[in-house]
Amino acid sequence: MRKSFLLAVMAILPFAMHAEVRLPSVLGSNMVLQRNTEVNLWGTAEAGKTVTVETSWNGAKYKVKADSEGAWRLKVVTGEAGGPYTITFSDGRKTVLDNILLGEVWICGGQSNMEMPVCGFMYQPVEGSSKAILYSATETPNVRMFTVPRKSAKEPQVDCGGEWMVSNPEGVCSFSAVGYFFGKALTQALGGIPVGLISANWGGSRIECWMTEEAIDGTEGINHEIAKNGNGETSAPQMLYNGLIHPVKDFTAKGFIWYQGCSNRHNWFDYKNLMVSLVKFWRESWGNAEMPFYYTQLAPYTYEGDNLRSLPLVIEAQYQAMAEIPHSGIAATTDLGNRTCIHPSEKIQVGERLAYLALANDYGLKGIPRPAPTFKEMEVIKDERRGNMLVLSFNNLSKIYEWNDPDSFQGYRKDGYCTPAGFEIAGEDKVWHKAKGNYRWWENRIEVWSEDVPDPVAVRYAFCNFPADANVVTTMGQPMPPFRTDNWEIPAEEIGKIQ
Repeated sequence: MRKSFLLAVMAILPFAMHAEVRLPSVLGSNMVLQRNTEVNLWGTAEAGKTVTVETSWNGAKYKVKADSEGAWRLKVVTGEAGGPYTITFSDGRKTVLDNILLGEVWICGGQSNMEMPVCGFMYQPVEGSSKAILYSATETPNVRMFTVPRKSAKEPQVDCGGEWMVSNPEGVCSFSAVGYFFGKALTQALGGIPVGLISANWGGSRIECWMTEEAIDGTEGINHEIAKNGNGETSAPQMLYNGLIHPVKDFTAKGFIWYQGCSNRHNWFDYKNLMVSLVKFWRESWGNAEMPFYYTQLAPYTYEGDNLRSLPLVIEAQYQAMAEIPHSGIAATTDLGNRTCIHPSEKIQVGERLAYLALANDYGLKGIPRPAPTFKEMEVIKDERRGNMLVLSFNNLSKIYEWNDPDSFQGYRKDGYCTPAGFEIAGEDKVWHKAKGNYRWWENRIEVWSEDVPDPVAVRYAFCNFPADANVVTTMGQPMPPFRTDNWEIPAEEIGKIQ
């Protein structure tokens, strides 16, 4: 009798296990769902079974029938920020997700500077990490984090593993530092609104690996052989997209933050178009063409040599891409580089500067730092003492610089109050010389000149791998990014042999 009972249980058990609703890892307890919208839920069950979904924040019930392969998908309505809530799934057996919050969800992607955890890498610390980790539970109780496990794949993956972590020392310690400090700035500036962060990163990855081959093929004006095969080495476009992005692309989110580019210095000439294609492709993957996309200017680092120029060429491409990408912005980092470490320790500043963009553009917050000042226009004027000077004007200056009456501003000379550095100027001979500078902020100007260049026609600022003397920063801490006014070809010896 006992033997026949066990046989019967064993016969039923596989069917019962097959009948249970199964969810992808990214749909789990402790997650944050995007507030005030319709969010995707999906999974598998027995083919043809009806799955019932109940959401506790509004008491709503939804029903969907699994298809012939057992797959099902539906949208549920979310409300105002809050929680904790539960979601109950049932096809006869219940699966319950708990401790769910409604708030803002952002995707964090890129290579090692986005991957770098709050606890840092070996011998490469993150500034302020100890206190951030120690006080995480009280400072950011409504931040939740999901790290997509590193996996490259030849075919698109439907699941990725991983789990949602709450904000405590254990969870924060190993999460992306840029991502966490971005989320911390958002939740604190928005009055404690929950923030969910999904981190999908891979150190040393090229931008092409985060797209499908079809997306690369659709990118016009690039060297497709280099894009698909790397710098003389075999690479695998689409492998990271398949393993890290495809499994989470249906998770409804507000927008993206991105930190990547130094691994594309070998094809800097293609980076602008590839960046435009990546943003377009990711937005299509999430089914929302207007998702904000904010990314990080690459920070100074010596690479092949301090005064070589492979890095500013990629940075130039980053800003050119921003001009073509709607709902985008860049967090400047000219002041954060480290000559000997490719992973700068100032991740708090990077996360906060990315957050400034989102808070101003997507949440309507006033009074926060404007984006970094960027070059606007140039004119040549003759000065009795200095000869011909180049006079530069800029975008995004802070209000504090817009003085109507400089004579009444006590304590500062009318002709400037400190010395800007990091500029080079050249004449028609295209020979660059270090330039002297002078501020005239109340006129939105910087003057630059050199006794060695009597007739200057072009200027560059911080246009090398490690511009140690570049010092133009607004009163609200936003550094000016590298730029040049010329479009002259950069000699190969000035770029260096890229490793």
